[in-house]
Amino acid sequence: MDLQRSADDESVWPPLPLPAWRDTCDTLHMWTQVVGKIRLALAPWINHSWGSALYVTTRGLTTSPIPCGMQTFAIDFDFVDHVLRVTTSRGIGRSFELVPMPVADFYRKTMAVLQTLGLNVAILARPVEIEEAIPFAEDHRHASYDSAAVHRWWLILVQTNRVFTQFRSRFIGKVSPVHFFWGAFDLAVTRFSGRPAPPHPGGVPNCADWVMREAYSHEVSSAGFWPGAGLGEPAFYSYAYPEPDGYRNAPIRPSAAYYHEGIREFILPYEAVRTAAEPDQALLEFLQTTYDAAATSSNWDRDLQRA
Repeated sequence: MDLQRSADDESVWPPLPLPAWRDTCDTLHMWTQVVGKIRLALAPWINHSWGSALYVTTRGLTTSPIPCGMQTFAIDFDFVDHVLRVTTSRGIGRSFELVPMPVADFYRKTMAVLQTLGLNVAILARPVEIEEAIPFAEDHRHASYDSAAVHRWWLILVQTNRVFTQFRSRFIGKVSPVHFFWGAFDLAVTRFSGRPAPPHPGGVPNCADWVMREAYSHEVSSAGFWPGAGLGEPAFYSYAYPEPDGYRNAPIRPSAAYYHEGIREFILPYEAVRTAAEPDQALLEFLQTTYDAAATSSNWDRDLQRA
């Protein structure tokens, strides 16, 4: 199938205005935090919180295998059949349907499934990286699930993951996998210069400062996709830490991209990619030119980049 935009098929890069699914987006954010914290509690720590991330699959999102004693298990969001599925290396599993329900019910059901499967885990059962961190067991406010909107959001992640992986392959220095970070509810890929960075100032809501300092212990050029929180619309972003002199004034493509003074990042609205004649090319131009801005301004060793 041609993965570029087709007038007859919007399922490749589908429209997803934030107001149409904001309540569901907020609820799903909390659901992914429940699942992400289970991986965080059991998986070995990997630099920059990589050991806690989720990953895009052909049906949704997965934890990938999580160690638990002498076995492993995985938790998968299936956004095709709309179920949460827990499977173990012993060949058993359980699932429940994803329907409108409060975070409190989702948390209770998920932990009950783990207990049924003999998977014992305790988590810090409240969200991170948001201003109002309602404990999962007490959150009856977030209870929306629009399955059609969730499916469209996941389709965007599928395409973004594909293009991000292509961009990742061009760099032979230290570069992250394409991670879904449930704290900020974004899909991201990060390149590292190899040099240490000044301590991050922290201050992220309900997130320990040491986490941010470890995450940004070295210079980075990072890019990602948000569904819209904080901007009011879905968008791709790119930033450098620390931000070098001249970075924000660098020439960035495509023309719809701009530097957002409030969040100090380059932004490319999702609509500009979705409606482009060649969406892949538009996104790759954004990723490449923002990386070029970071690497040039900070004098990275450009031999780390493939031609």
